[in-house]
Amino acid sequence: MSEDRPTNWRPARMQSDPARVVALDVLEQVRNGAYANIALPATLKRANVRGRGRGFATNLTYGTLRMQGRWDAIIAHCVQGRPVDEIDPLVMDILRLGAHQILGLRVPIHAAMNETVNLARNEAGSGASGFVNAVMHRISERTSEEWDEVLAKELADKGELAVLGAQASHPEWILKVYEDAFKASGRDVADLPKLLEANNEPAKVAIAPRAVSRETIIDEAKEAGIEITDGELMPDALVLEKGNPGRMPSVRELSAGVQDEGSQLVAHLVAEAPLEGEDSAWLDMCAGPGGKTATLASLTGERDVTIFANELHPHRLDLVADAVAPFGDMVVMREGDGRELADEEPNRFDRVLVDAPCSGIGSLRRRPEARWRKTEEDADGMHEVQLGLLEAAIDATRPGGLICYSTCSPDLRETTEIVEAFADRVEVLDAVELARTLALPGKLDGIAGPYLQLWPDMHESDAMFVALLIKK
Repeated sequence: MSEDRPTNWRPARMQSDPARVVALDVLEQVRNGAYANIALPATLKRANVRGRGRGFATNLTYGTLRMQGRWDAIIAHCVQGRPVDEIDPLVMDILRLGAHQILGLRVPIHAAMNETVNLARNEAGSGASGFVNAVMHRISERTSEEWDEVLAKELADKGELAVLGAQASHPEWILKVYEDAFKASGRDVADLPKLLEANNEPAKVAIAPRAVSRETIIDEAKEAGIEITDGELMPDALVLEKGNPGRMPSVRELSAGVQDEGSQLVAHLVAEAPLEGEDSAWLDMCAGPGGKTATLASLTGERDVTIFANELHPHRLDLVADAVAPFGDMVVMREGDGRELADEEPNRFDRVLVDAPCSGIGSLRRRPEARWRKTEEDADGMHEVQLGLLEAAIDATRPGGLICYSTCSPDLRETTEIVEAFADRVEVLDAVELARTLALPGKLDGIAGPYLQLWPDMHESDAMFVALLIKK
């Protein structure tokens, strides 16, 4: 048969698997500044990838992004001395996808290799496919556990955090932040691998009942064929094991909301902290996107309360307005910089929540690419903003009023250092003691106050920090 072929005959190229093409496309978009949670749905829709392909593309994309540091360390070993930053970025993305299929998703080796080499040939050219083929062979020669041993030996001279960072795919500076926060909160540093493992798992979808009962949500979930279980931290919370929360009427109508359990606890702490005197004017200083504001509104009970929701960014204020729609006129909107509030209304508010903008390294489960975009300078850069917001919150609070300062970061520069800068102006309540009365029994045992530091591996929540303060 070969004698019948034209002299310029070449074998036909196999078409690349659409799900893998989508994953590569999204990785390239993320490399150019996009957010994966926005880019992926749009790319799946454009490519018309559905069903099992959609699930595979999602797991492949998010998993590759989360574990990028680990795959890069393994690829660096397999390119035999060639610096990985000299490898074409597109080829590097293809290699990461291949490594994740073999070592992360346990795709059969022959299938992962064939698909990855084919993807390289179709997207990066024949020359690249040969290089990818060689590297993939080297990656496949060891199990994930064996690669852990290789990385431990290769990076031993750089220290334990460098080894752990490569194995668990976290930048070393973030590990140092976690280590310092562990020590400050009284947690054993030996638990650090457990936290990193939790960070590498997608966060579960938690539901907060607001203007609807918990039982109603359970009934709606059953009717919609959604698997739902009890919360891990909060008594009223529910967790989706499988299914789309948007199929439940309560969520669509905003009578309930998707909200991390740690975030739910913050709102409960603000509403339930003991307070003497007037208790009618509450302020959410950095309200967007509105989850905590809506939960606060649902917790006012029979108290005659007006909640003032302040937000700097107009589009986020729109989200707040949507979130609090079920609570009518009890929430008043304000667009502006929270740091200017005290000049306009000093000593006005009885309870103030400062959910401060921060580096966000306590919520790495939610944005798989975030750990590679954040820098140590991000925490330093937020320092002045956080100081300014807490100072304004204290000024805007009446004497004897409550201020709750929270962040989604355990970085001491964004947590205790900010709070303790105002030690002469506030008294510190024991947030842990109060939180134990609000959370599920036993969930907060072994934590020392007065500040509350949550952790993904212990509490199934983001690594929220909370300080409860009374203005002197």
